[in-house]
Amino acid sequence: MSSIITSLDRGLELILLLYGNGKEMGVTEIAKELNVYKSTVHRTLITLQEKDFVRQNPSTGKYWLGAIFYTIGLKVSERYSLGDVVGPIADELHAQVGEVINVSVLHFDQRNGYQSIIVYKSQNSNNVLSITPSLGSSMDAHVSGVGKCLLAWNGQLDDDYLRNKKYQIYTKNTIDNYDDLMLELERVRQQGYAIDNEEREIGLFCIAAPIFNSSGEVGAAISISGPRDRMLGSDELDKKLRYLQASAKKISQQALSFNY
Repeated sequence: MSSIITSLDRGLELILLLYGNGKEMGVTEIAKELNVYKSTVHRTLITLQEKDFVRQNPSTGKYWLGAIFYTIGLKVSERYSLGDVVGPIADELHAQVGEVINVSVLHFDQRNGYQSIIVYKSQNSNNVLSITPSLGSSMDAHVSGVGKCLLAWNGQLDDDYLRNKKYQIYTKNTIDNYDDLMLELERVRQQGYAIDNEEREIGLFCIAAPIFNSSGEVGAAISISGPRDRMLGSDELDKKLRYLQASAKKISQQALSFNY
């Protein structure tokens, strides 16, 4: 018999839906997405609203995440102090290579699948690309260097999900099927780093390396992203890769528990 508490599970699914959708949603829209009755959604929202987990916009009648998540987020960030440890190393790497530096962790949910989430970012205004994900944003793991690293060393991937999922295609270089993804992840493990060669955006090139935690597991990944021509200039890739792997090693030596 399942030990899941149905009402709690429904409430958490609703919260994740609002978070993943990124904007206010109405009762009818939520009911359709979760495939439940509107009356059920309404009762769940009332309960969540009582505890400030959601709020209702009086102008539109729609719902969004409550202010309590801001407070929770501050407490979580204090607990992990991720930026305090990763920040100086990532900023040093940025100074060395002059490109955008991201540190990301892996997240999975049934609606969005495997996503890499940016938990630290280092860049200056002179290196802004047309797609520059912000701190806390997520992207499909199969199209990013950090995502590939996080998938490649993850021993608990949902293989059935990866076999049956519909792979979103961004460019002609995007991996669009299970077999090609598995080959790519094996290549990543063999060479010790991952590449995003214009797989999410034409003109964007990225290299990423795994960050190991105190248990010897990959809990995060760090990347260098920049315009393809600049990243692949004379000896540039080899130089940037050396700096990247050295930075990943420094962070790993801190024996952090990146267990988000």
